[in-house]
Order: sequence, then structure tokens, then C-alpha cells
Amino acid sequence: MFRKKHIASFCVIVLSAGIVIGLLVAAKLDMSPKIDAATTNAYDSTPGILLDLESAFIKVAEEFGPAVVSISTVQINKTGGRSYYFGSPFDGGPRNSPFGDDLFDRFFEDFFGELPERERRQMGLGSGFIIDERGYILTNQHVVEDADKITVTLPDGREFDAELKGTDPRSDLAVIKIKAKNLPVIKLGDSDKVKIGQLVVAIGNPFGYVMHSPEPTITTGVISALHRSLPRTTRRDRDYSDLIQTDAAINPGNSGGPLVNLNGEVVGINVAIFSTSGGYQGIGFAIPVNTARRVIDKLIEGKKVLYGWLGVAVQELNEDLSEYFGLSDKKGVLISNVFDDSPAKKAGMESGDVIVEFDGKKIEDLKALLKHVGQAEVGSKAKIVVLRNEKKVTLTVEIGERPSDIAELSQEPEVSEGWRGIKVEDITPELQARFRIDSNEGVVIVDIDPDSSAAESSLRIGDVIKEIGKKSIKNVADFNEVIKKLKGNALIRTNNGFAIIKKK
Repeated sequence: MFRKKHIASFCVIVLSAGIVIGLLVAAKLDMSPKIDAATTNAYDSTPGILLDLESAFIKVAEEFGPAVVSISTVQINKTGGRSYYFGSPFDGGPRNSPFGDDLFDRFFEDFFGELPERERRQMGLGSGFIIDERGYILTNQHVVEDADKITVTLPDGREFDAELKGTDPRSDLAVIKIKAKNLPVIKLGDSDKVKIGQLVVAIGNPFGYVMHSPEPTITTGVISALHRSLPRTTRRDRDYSDLIQTDAAINPGNSGGPLVNLNGEVVGINVAIFSTSGGYQGIGFAIPVNTARRVIDKLIEGKKVLYGWLGVAVQELNEDLSEYFGLSDKKGVLISNVFDDSPAKKAGMESGDVIVEFDGKKIEDLKALLKHVGQAEVGSKAKIVVLRNEKKVTLTVEIGERPSDIAELSQEPEVSEGWRGIKVEDITPELQARFRIDSNEGVVIVDIDPDSSAAESSLRIGDVIKEIGKKSIKNVADFNEVIKKLKGNALIRTNNGFAIIKKK
């Protein structure tokens, strides 16, 4: 009996195992087609996506490339009749007699007569794009700056003399015009809608005629970053504080060409590259097209582009300054100096005020303030909210016109540091020359103890101290008198702004 039960149990186990194995085999056979189908579908779709992307790039090149032009310029510099040439033909051209007086000149005149004027021609190359079928072309101001002759070459090889209609050095934009009709035009897009990671195409004429072709070059990439700033490298009042960054290759000669999205809309005007070698290294910059939209009509009409101005020197807040002024965060912009006879001065603004609101718009940093003030209509009135002694004060200012010599106005004596690890001296002609100081009032920092609290601040040797704790400092006597009464952290004002020297 036991033997029969054992055989029956064994049969059940074998049968069950067979059923399980059968199900697994069936499942295996049933799953394979699904896996293969999924793999095949994914593989088949990839070329389609690539083909669509490739078609978009081709469309941009074919349809909008013809509206991108090459711009060549000639600047003529004349040298006087008494300029003689000494040295290598590659070192900059004619220069005056090396003897430092007129003896050599008179000798040459007696024997050879007065020499005629000589001309030196400086060539320049860049790009631009047609924004109106009547021949208006947008480019960078620096491409056509000081040009005596501007020549535009279309992609089909036709050449035209161009007329300069208007320039705006601050935005680095210019409009030129050629006498032609029914020209291809690129549509201007909306740079406020640009997103990081978006695909773009840079179009231009890199290296100009070295390529021996008027047809523009396209390079592709993505929007790498937004609202980038470049430091000023010259005294010119150019504003590179809100640029688009891209890794689409931008090389010499691309300046003034368009940065285009895949819909064929211009989102930026190529302006600069960051490079340690002078060539492309993956970081290029473009002016947002919305910046151009605000000035194009005035440039076409040849009108001056006006920018709003308050007449203050300002700086960002750091943790020390925020704590000193009783702020909960670093939002706002600190006024370090108010220029005489400026709109800000007339409105009652003071150094030490923190601007937190401009005409109903919150001001969180320096970039925001410069943007809103610059775009404000000259002559209009704006409400400005400042924090003064930890209280909000509302002032009304009439927006002034930003002067062309703004760099001259902002040059004040440099920051100085006092006691607590610093040594100061009265301003002397020798110190003025050494540290390039423009003022006679204040004290100059001539030494800083590296282990002091002053060394931990932003103050540097050569800085000029103008105020300590809102007490005016005109000389060392004032300085010594003021520091006697200071016990806690001290607020120092210089021409470069404010700094905190902590009490250790």
C-alpha cells in the first residue's frame, strides 16, 4: 500500500514539474518576439529623429544663410609730412625722428624738401544679417567702428558699398544699409523665451576672405547659459552684462552674425568668444536679440540711443555689509557714492542707502538695477525705495541721460584702510602718482598687517579712505580723531565702495 502511494506521489511531482517547464518554455517563446519587436522599433526610430534634426539644420542653412553677409572695412590713418620711417616694416609704420628735436627734420627738408602725407590702411572683417528687404543690415558696432569705407558682400558674390545709419556703442550694435531691393531677410525671435540646452546655429564668415568664399559658415551647438557678464576690457562704456552663452563655434569674423534657433529665428547677435589661444574653445557669447529690438528703429533713423542714469556708484552686498545694515539677506544694491548735480543727488539719495525697489520692481542685485535704470525713459520719474537706518524711504527721481564719459565720473580716490592692522598717510603728490589718486582729500592705506582684521576685508594698499562710520575723513588728523571713538565693527567708505573692518 505504501509502495503504491509513493509511486503516485512521484508521478504527481513529475507531472507538476513538466507543467512548470512547459509554461517557462512557452513564456520564453512568447517573450522573444516582444523583445525583438521592441528592440527593432527603438532602433528604427533613432535614424528618424536624427534625420529630422539633420533636416532642420539643412533648412536653416539653405533658407536663412543667404541673408547673412560678410562685412569688410577700411580705416585710413594719415601721417604728417615730417614723419619718417625707421625700423621694420612690420612694427607699426612711420614714426618721427629718433633724435627728439627738429634738427633731423630740417636736414631732410634742406636736401629733399617736405615729404608728402602718407596713408596707412587698416582692414577689418566681420559679419551681419539683413533685417529688412530694403537693405538694412544689423551688425556689431565694433565691426564698423571708425571705418572710412564699409563693403558688404552677399553670399551670391555681389558687393555693395554700405552706408552707416546708426551706432550704439553701449549695446555694441550698429545698422548699415546697402542699395538693393527684395533681399532675403531673417526673422527676429524672442530671446526671453530661450532655454538652456536649446539647439542653436551660429552663422557668419569666420576668418573672412581667408576662406575665399562669400558663402557663410554654420556651426551648431546648444545654449550653454543665460545672463552671462563679461568684464570691461577698455574704457568704453559697453554693457556686456546680459549675454547668451553658447558652445556653437564662434571664431574671428563671426562677430555681428546671427545666432539662430531651429525655427530660423534670430535669438542673438554673436559678439565675443572666451579663449586663451584666440581661437574657438567652446565658449561663445551673443547679445540677446531683444536688446537689439529696443534700439533698431532709432539706429535706422540715425538717432542717438539714450540710456537712463541715476548718478550713483553702487556695489553688491556681502554678508558683512548685510549684517551691518541690519538686512536679513544680501538682496539689494548698496550706494557707495552719489555724484554731485546728479538725479540721485537731487532726489535725496545718500551713500549708505540700499536700493531695494525701482519703479515697482524688486531689486535683488546690481545686474537688475542696471537693467531697469538703463531701460528707463530719460526724463521720466521713478519711485525708488531705499533702506536707510533700517527703515524704508521712498524717493522720487527724474531719470537722467547716461553721460558718454561715465568712466571719468566714477573715478574717485581708491579704497583705504585704517588702524586695526593698517597704516595710513595723508595724500601727497608722490602717493597720487604712485597709486594714481585723483583726489586731495582722504587718507591713503600704505601698509596692511596680513594677520589683522583689515587683511580679511576687501581693503587694499593704495585705497583711499573717505569715511569711517559715516564720519568724513579728509586727512590723518580726522582719521585719528574718528577711530578713537570706535568700539565695534567699523564701516569704511572708499571710492570703490564700502567695507567692514571687524573688531577682534
